[in-house]
Amino acid sequence: MPAVSKGDGMRGLAVFISDIRNCKSKEAEIKRINKELANIRSKFKGDKALDGYSKKKYVCKLLFIFLLGHDIDFGHMEAVNLLSSNKYTEKQIGYLFISVLVNSNSELIRLINNAIKNDLASRNPTFMCLALHCIANVGSREMGEAFAADIPRILVAGDSMDSVKQSAALCLLRLYKASPDLVPMGEWTARVVHLLNDQHMGVVTAAVSLITCLCKKNPDDFKTCISLAVSRLSRIVSSASTDLQDYTYYFVPAPWLSVKLLRLLQCYPPPEDAAVKGRLVECLETVLNKAQEPPKSKKVQHSNAKNAILFETISLIIHYDSEPNLLVRACNQLGQFLQHRETNLRYLALESMCTLASSEFSHEAVKTHIDTVINALKTERDVSVRQRAADLLYAMCDRSNAKQIVSEMLRYLETADYAIREEIVLKVAILAEKYAVDYSWYVDTILNLIRIAGDYVSEEVWYRVLQIVTNRDDVQGYAAKTVFEALQAPACHENMVKVGGYILGEFGNLIAGDPRSSPPVQFSLLHSKFHLCSVATRALLLSTYIKFINLFPETKATIQGVLRAGSQLRNADVELQQRAVEYLTLSSVASTDVLATVLEEMPPFPERESSILAKLKRKKGPGAGSALDDGRRDPSSNDINGGVEPTPSTVSTPSPSADLLGLRAAPPPAAAPATSGAGNLLVDVFSDGPAAQPSLGPTPEEAFLSELEPPAPESPMALLADPAPAADPGPEDIGPPIPEADELLNKFVCKNNGVLFENQLLQIGVKSEFRQNLGRMYLFYGNKTSVQFQNFSPTVVHPGDLQTQLAVQTKRVAAQVDGGAQVQQVLNIECLRDFLTPPLLSVRFRYGGAPQSLTLKLPVTINKFFQPTEMAAQDFFQRWKQLSLPQQEAQKIFKANHPMDAEVTKAKLLGFGSALLDNVDPNPENFVGAGIIQTKALQVGCLLRLEPNAQAQMYRLTLRTSKEPVSRHLCELLAQQF
Repeated sequence: MPAVSKGDGMRGLAVFISDIRNCKSKEAEIKRINKELANIRSKFKGDKALDGYSKKKYVCKLLFIFLLGHDIDFGHMEAVNLLSSNKYTEKQIGYLFISVLVNSNSELIRLINNAIKNDLASRNPTFMCLALHCIANVGSREMGEAFAADIPRILVAGDSMDSVKQSAALCLLRLYKASPDLVPMGEWTARVVHLLNDQHMGVVTAAVSLITCLCKKNPDDFKTCISLAVSRLSRIVSSASTDLQDYTYYFVPAPWLSVKLLRLLQCYPPPEDAAVKGRLVECLETVLNKAQEPPKSKKVQHSNAKNAILFETISLIIHYDSEPNLLVRACNQLGQFLQHRETNLRYLALESMCTLASSEFSHEAVKTHIDTVINALKTERDVSVRQRAADLLYAMCDRSNAKQIVSEMLRYLETADYAIREEIVLKVAILAEKYAVDYSWYVDTILNLIRIAGDYVSEEVWYRVLQIVTNRDDVQGYAAKTVFEALQAPACHENMVKVGGYILGEFGNLIAGDPRSSPPVQFSLLHSKFHLCSVATRALLLSTYIKFINLFPETKATIQGVLRAGSQLRNADVELQQRAVEYLTLSSVASTDVLATVLEEMPPFPERESSILAKLKRKKGPGAGSALDDGRRDPSSNDINGGVEPTPSTVSTPSPSADLLGLRAAPPPAAAPATSGAGNLLVDVFSDGPAAQPSLGPTPEEAFLSELEPPAPESPMALLADPAPAADPGPEDIGPPIPEADELLNKFVCKNNGVLFENQLLQIGVKSEFRQNLGRMYLFYGNKTSVQFQNFSPTVVHPGDLQTQLAVQTKRVAAQVDGGAQVQQVLNIECLRDFLTPPLLSVRFRYGGAPQSLTLKLPVTINKFFQPTEMAAQDFFQRWKQLSLPQQEAQKIFKANHPMDAEVTKAKLLGFGSALLDNVDPNPENFVGAGIIQTKALQVGCLLRLEPNAQAQMYRLTLRTSKEPVSRHLCELLAQQF
């Protein structure tokens, strides 16, 4: 950089800054600034032309005033004029002013761009660097459009100075982050990658930052950087601190560049070339060896630089997850940091070991440090370190140490920080469920959890214990006995009352033989808690009381007296009042047989993912619960599958904030008719979060199928049916589907509920279910505005021959939809024979007098009519061989578009409709499924096999069916989900 001459000191600026600092009050400062602004304005407007030094001085003063927080509305043109100066200091001040004060919408931007172009073409490295810095600092799209094509050329030019290359690489990185579409890298890719071999370490450092960003979007284009990065890393790691003197930081050679190279390598799987991979493994071993060497300096900067490289190396080893020796060594190295006096190192070690615990190669090595981690949980003063210790205990837990870890986490919960108690509760609940060696231990653990941290036990936790107790006959008596004893405590948490009320209402008869827990004693114990509970808990207890009348007739008079009390029949809360009235009437009017039928024991809940695990994932974000999602370490562990969250109530009145569509959780069978309540339209009823599969309740399948049949002509119901709707418009009468129609359709291939479409006017939600060749779909149209929709007309259109393949009966909806209101449309669907294209949904209406229309693809695909089929391995392979004709098989090999998670893959395949067959494929990582597509005309058998390759981030999907078009179509549908 040019030397600053003696006359460039700008004494006037120094005096002005001194005056500002000496001001005794804000008013004095403003007065001095206004005086200076007036002086500068007069100088700029004066007849006498200012020389470069004066312009520079006054522009500097304006910049200083702006940085003090005052607005500057003049002087911009003088700053632009400084750009044409040949003096470095004047040009520098001009660029500095523009970078700080000129926005992309300024009228001067064209003049600025011309000055920048002149400097970029000047071949003066100092001026070129100033111009590049200005482009990066402004970083607007206009700047990108003007210079994005020139900067790569400067970057790879053979005659560019090293300092210019550095600035060009970082400038290009800035523009790429702001507007990726403006940076055309196709022709420059190979030459940019080759910068990793540049002799100047500064150029390499800047180039690595650029390539790391570029390869995240286009990994295949920059794949050649792997060997060059390994080569450069090898040279740095094997060099002595004296070899790279300019880039050695406290005896550590090029630490920043080393870290950047290690991060670049984490963008790719392990190198395929054996020589490159061997060299990289050697580098990683060298870093681990150097970590064991005594420090060359006692200064903290040395240890920080050394540890930065070490932790990034461990991150790369974990990313590859393919070298058992390196993984174990990394674990041992982190284990040494667990007792380090530096808090940050302990935190980072715990965090890295959480990831190591999910690897099959290093899990056992991580478990050897369990005592140290437990000690950290008890003694660490920093809450963030304690939280990481709890995370690590959760990650390292398996069948062999589950009881120890759960007991330690329960003990810690008593004194845990309030901020992390809910998370600890969720983890204890998940571990107790996952590794329960016997169900009595699980019940004891959850009740202990409620006793210790009842306020932090979410509904998902006590829902889950109720599911498991309901589904396991062998634990019901023990659960009833245990919860009865827990309720006897003087201070009993409300969640314990909820669990006790539900379990005793269902299984209290199992302990009624003991005089100490006779029916009157059970009722008295529960009712003693009644007046201390919230409305929701009282409602649950009232349901328990009516269950008691069925289980224990001797309590009928006592309970009816409670229900008949004025405090219940005239309760201010409508929910409690309604329950009391209905339950009292039910117990008085219904015969014993009717009462027994209505109030029979809850059926087992259907199997599905633990709602607690789903909650923890939502709380922690993607990747949470990896130790449980994996299913890798302990395939024999008990996963106590429950069903949909139970609502231990039998009558419910939805509140305005209720889940109107039932997409979050399906309620259990109702014992009494449920009343409908007004619901708020724009509540998050279309949540895409973990939701129970919709159910029509306990009606048998035949009832469901019969409900979908149209009423017979002579039936009285036929007279009440809607009149036949007008003829649907044909495909030629509607516009083409919206551009994102295919993307919206793909979201529903493996699920039945959610938001199909949403814009600023309209929200369309879907809730559907299918059985055999029949289906029912509810479409919910929500008006998101405050203006009424007129002539609202949603219609279903069958393109091509779809009319002969799929029958759809639609119900009419109201022609007006008020602002903020929601209307529902019911569709009954029958699959006549296999089809490839979905029907179209055309929605037309008038909003504010203007016609609105949109066309979507209705989420009805052939896989919706899948019936899962269980079969043994022998039957599967026999059928697989029978479907061996080339036209019966469709196969696709494709790259993973989403993170490869076994649990997510399993959920998608189940949502697709097939049954997952265990112990069929010799490779346990593969997924095998079977099902039958039910149509009215015929049945189409289907077998599938999905082979994930985690190392290559690829899938191979093979489908065999008895019909060629179905094979290809199902293969395309399913491949898009991964």
